Amino acid sequence: MIDSTTRIRVARPSRDLAAAERFYVDGLGLDVLWRSTERVAGEHDLLMVGPPGAAWHFELTLDPERPLEPTPTVDDLFVVYLGAPVDQALVDRLEANRGTRVPAHNPYWDRYGVTVADPDGYLLVLCSRNWTV
Repeated sequence: MIDSTTRIRVARPSRDLAAAERFYVDGLGLDVLWRSTERVAGEHDLLMVGPPGAAWHFELTLDPERPLEPTPTVDDLFVVYLGAPVDQALVDRLEANRGTRVPAHNPYWDRYGVTVADPDGYLLVLCSRNWTV
């Protein structure tokens, strides 16, 4: 059964795990939860980032032998509900770590936040609203 304690992993291909790590760790403030430390033929290189103890994390993958090109669309979003105005220092850190501020495809996200493309082109939305169910 899926409930609020179910562990979730979102996996995405990356062109450059070091660049992705700088964006999500140094820029956004997530922690490295695990990474592959040696190259093993036939296996993917992996980087897992997220908040320690959370029920979710990102797995960023790179297959050096058969690389995949990331193919994000304008609506592939990772939305973080901050519940407060977006701190410009956070946006500056993301941009300093290879993020690119972009206009949102859906104007709702520009009205309530800031959209930043990660080094692979996937979109992070920092939303000033709260999310309640």
